[in-house]
Amino acid sequence: MPDPLIRIADEADLSAVTGIYDHAVRFGTATFELVPPDLAEMTRRFAALRDGGFPYLVAELAGAVVGYAYAGPYRPRPAYRFTVENSIYLAPSIHRRGVGIQLLRRLITECGARGYRQMIAVIGDSANAGSIGVHARAGFEMIGTHPSVGLKFGRWLDTVMMQLALGDGSATIPASHAAHIPD
Repeated sequence: MPDPLIRIADEADLSAVTGIYDHAVRFGTATFELVPPDLAEMTRRFAALRDGGFPYLVAELAGAVVGYAYAGPYRPRPAYRFTVENSIYLAPSIHRRGVGIQLLRRLITECGARGYRQMIAVIGDSANAGSIGVHARAGFEMIGTHPSVGLKFGRWLDTVMMQLALGDGSATIPASHAAHIPD
């Protein structure tokens, strides 16, 4: 399989992104969303992340979008402003072909270049060996599991928490931290 083109997403990609996520919601446990959002909602979410300065990437093979990844705020309070949470979704036909790790590595690079210091992965379903493995290969460390916090498909699901330091991580205080926001 040729390497995918990993690039910054644009609005023209959102129909394919919506289809990939629709399948993940309806058939998978990587997301705890129960009703797939429509294109209008996915467009709103994309715009919010883009306008917030967060990276949003797609993987393209033979001109078709086969996966996407993005980072967004980990939590809304200002003290978390240097920490992002990542998400990666792939078309079912492309699983286990190396596209996920390529998307994740580029996302890590993009987030580090933007000055973020920590990346958190909140992985739906502790049985999601593929996602846990991709994150481990990218250098993430296991930081814990929240047992039985989601109910989907008639069963309780865990979330697995993994973390990766970006750039200097917590070794230094970012020079760019906003002086008007108290620490």
